[in-house]
Amino acid sequence: MLSILTPAFNEAANLERLHARLAETMDAAGLEWEWLIVDDHSSDQTFQVVERLARSDARVRGVRLARNSGAHVAVTCGLRRVRGDAAVMMAADHQDPPETIAAMVQGWRQGAQTVWAVRRERPGTPAHAGFASVYYWIMRTVVGMKEMPERGADFFLIDRMVIDAFCRCDERNVSVLALITWLGFRQVTVEYDKQPRAAGTSGWTLARKIKLVVDSVTAFSDVPIRMCTYAGLALLVAGVGGVAWGVAAFITRAAHLPLVLGLVTFLSGLHLLALGMIGEYVSRALDEARRRPLYFIEAVAGEHPDLDPVR
Repeated sequence: MLSILTPAFNEAANLERLHARLAETMDAAGLEWEWLIVDDHSSDQTFQVVERLARSDARVRGVRLARNSGAHVAVTCGLRRVRGDAAVMMAADHQDPPETIAAMVQGWRQGAQTVWAVRRERPGTPAHAGFASVYYWIMRTVVGMKEMPERGADFFLIDRMVIDAFCRCDERNVSVLALITWLGFRQVTVEYDKQPRAAGTSGWTLARKIKLVVDSVTAFSDVPIRMCTYAGLALLVAGVGGVAWGVAAFITRAAHLPLVLGLVTFLSGLHLLALGMIGEYVSRALDEARRRPLYFIEAVAGEHPDLDPVR
């Protein structure tokens, strides 16, 4: 059985049409399937639509989170609850065409354990495309995840072994895509054309994009900390030269006050930047130490409520 996992935030206008497309595609392919929708505490009628779909189609299940936690937490919640031999993560906005699933399943049946659906072109505004390019460059070059698709892949299939491995990684601040890449296993890619959003607006704000970058880097690389160390060594060497220069300037009584003020300002900013980098790691270590539940489940549709709805 194939599980389709969809995180949804204010996607009431898209779900019924997407259900019809999924049913047509999956039934034509002769696949046994289920659709699990994780409502990330939407403010519209998203969960009411999920409940209606669950009543009319036993293959549909839904979960509503008790607070808005972001798409990556919603996906994590879903991967802990899917029942299939493999799971496909796809968006609710129709940008990921269900028709691509057949090619992903074929790659899985040929032995791949992770199948990335890679966009032939990067759609969206120049700002969105530019941010995505920078993010994937950082992940591939700075963090060292060469296996991550160069043009990104937030539409993917993973088999049960990868799902189980993912669920063993109980981290609070992490990128789902980066973690799946890090897990390893056999990975292949298929190409597809990303479609325009059918309705609504994206909840993927600039603040969440920046948090994703910081989470991804701090979770899988110590490069920022090493940069602080290297910068400290370089400044130490420069400081020795600066002392000699200062003594010579004092002897000759040369007026270099603007230069000195500029150096002090630069070094102060560098110190604060280094403290900020270290603080990001400390903050995430504190989150892990608290062990607060990653999410709470407010309601379910199409299944019996869990005895323990807290994870």
